[in-house]
Amino acid sequence: MSNKPVYIEVTVKVQPLEPFRDLLIAQLGAVGFESFIENQKGFQAYILKHNYDSESLQGALQWDGVTVSFSVAEIEQVNWNAEWENNFDPIEVDGRVYIYAPFHQKKSGFEYPILIEPKMSFGTGHHQTTHMMIQWLLETDTTGHSVLDMGCGTGVLGILAEMRGAHRVHGIDLDSWCIENTLENAERNQSKMTASLGDAGSIKDTYNTICANINLNVLLSDMKSYTGSLKKGGNIFFSGFYQENISALRRTAEDNGLSYVSTKERGKWRSIKMVKE
Repeated sequence: MSNKPVYIEVTVKVQPLEPFRDLLIAQLGAVGFESFIENQKGFQAYILKHNYDSESLQGALQWDGVTVSFSVAEIEQVNWNAEWENNFDPIEVDGRVYIYAPFHQKKSGFEYPILIEPKMSFGTGHHQTTHMMIQWLLETDTTGHSVLDMGCGTGVLGILAEMRGAHRVHGIDLDSWCIENTLENAERNQSKMTASLGDAGSIKDTYNTICANINLNVLLSDMKSYTGSLKKGGNIFFSGFYQENISALRRTAEDNGLSYVSTKERGKWRSIKMVKE
């Protein structure tokens, strides 16, 4: 018998495709789906079998005026670099960061070239949220900081924070493949970033900067853990939600001792910066 975790793969067709593909991906993210691969007719979504709930899936895929069809299959955990190669182009952020994979040609002229090879931790539907988080880090002097990359995925945010002077960087994720991938990517970039398996309840240290690029429900439920782990005067960056979610997120964060600073927007996605006074 295989010891590999079993995932549920949901293949979704959406008509019309835009903007509803991203909206449905966001709704699936809110009910626990963790990885997505976009295609010309819709997308595939992935969730660990023990987290899968068919009623939650059906509820998340309902949208007035949109035709949605889907199929469900069980798959063993796999490394799908081939699929990722077909869907991923190098990412350039503000002319300073260049994120590329081993199958891309390295490009000169960037302060922070970051070599990333993903496993199941990469979701192509969420690059806009990551882009904004990278912009926050580019605007933040992390020299000497301790940084937490919450929901670290590929580890790209933590790696960049260290490149910008952070002295200690740690990533936490619920997915063992994300931890493995983060550590591999840290090694590829000569980073000392560490990573551990867990959720917000497993945060043990305090940090000057926290990056939390996760879905809204998780951000809200784990807010107390984030704020309790942020040092006085520290920055926290939230990403992974829409304009209509900002008021609820701000209210919960402010109730836990954070102060709002500003918002970034990219497409339909929003990201906010808050500080602990």
